[in-house]
Amino acid sequence: MRSVVRRLGVASAMATLALGATSATASGADDPGFAYDMPAGVACADFDLRIESAGGNTHTAEFVDRDDRVVRSITAGKGGALTFTNLTTSETVSFRSNGAVVHTSYGVDGSQTVRMNGHTVLILFPSDVPAGPSTTLYVGQVAFTVDTGASSR
Repeated sequence: MRSVVRRLGVASAMATLALGATSATASGADDPGFAYDMPAGVACADFDLRIESAGGNTHTAEFVDRDDRVVRSITAGKGGALTFTNLTTSETVSFRSNGAVVHTSYGVDGSQTVRMNGHTVLILFPSDVPAGPSTTLYVGQVAFTVDTGASSR
């Protein structure tokens, strides 16, 4: 199998998590922000792209099985505002912090099934299926699978 998608998750909305009978741990942290520079052909076909995030606060709850293996996680909170810069022309587009919730299920083989709701930026790389490069803002639900064995094929 090849990689289906690699992702860059963004802004998250506050959520109340009902943890039920499943064992879970929760953590929260202020987002210190980040900046990623990607060369042309990786996230955009024709130019180098910088993605910057500032601010935000996210919370993650992890659910484990009897063997203490993380089988599912939910991340929610207020994500950072994003700025995308074309490093060739210095043109930018910015998005304020908006909500998203990320549900991830982890397979024993290392694969992940991800469902994102809200405002999500998804980057498709040239090695993904479907192949990128593309950087797209989705509003609504996005679901995908990450196959960790793809890089060795």
